[in-house]
Amino acid sequence: MKNLIENTVEFVKEKLKGAEAGHDWYHIERVWKLSKNIAETEECNIEVVELGALLHDIADPKFHNGDETVALKVSREFLENQDAPEGIIEKVLFIIKNISFKNRAEAPEHLPIELKIVQDADRIDAIGAIGIARTFNFGGFKNNLMYDPEIKPKLNMSKEEYKKSDGTTVNHFYEKLLLLKDLMNTRKGKEIATKRHDFMLQFLDQFYKEWNVS
Repeated sequence: MKNLIENTVEFVKEKLKGAEAGHDWYHIERVWKLSKNIAETEECNIEVVELGALLHDIADPKFHNGDETVALKVSREFLENQDAPEGIIEKVLFIIKNISFKNRAEAPEHLPIELKIVQDADRIDAIGAIGIARTFNFGGFKNNLMYDPEIKPKLNMSKEEYKKSDGTTVNHFYEKLLLLKDLMNTRKGKEIATKRHDFMLQFLDQFYKEWNVS
């Protein structure tokens, strides 16, 4: 297992060189560490958890014209070349396919604990101070408006609406980030997410005060 994990780390680092800062190796590393922390409190296959965390954003559809199959193909090819057992490969690909916030309505009803752990870790990295930094970085990357009081958040968007959304960066908090706390799967995930959620609320409160020069 050790060599497979080490080889996966090197593969992901190389693959994500030059990636947008919110979806680069450092994002993967944080999700990997968070996943291992959460996994300590759950009964799970730690190898599947680590591989799922390391490969979950190997080809984010946002940067591949919305194609959700690229990550699955890249990950399968890599894992097969590493002689990983087919059972492990299938579990890792299941995580990659079902981890996304936008795909939550399509996910099976009963999810394996390994997916729940990695999903919590990925969502935790989307909130709190790091989440705020990532959100504004990606908003700048897309050249979105930072904030416009006239543009209201779009709640309950469909998957296609979400993928095409080009709203303001601040609206993204209401369309996704502030919803994540209540979508956590694990006790540890909920505990970490609650603290980060509260920090985002404090940030938004201060943001509006400064925006309105009050």
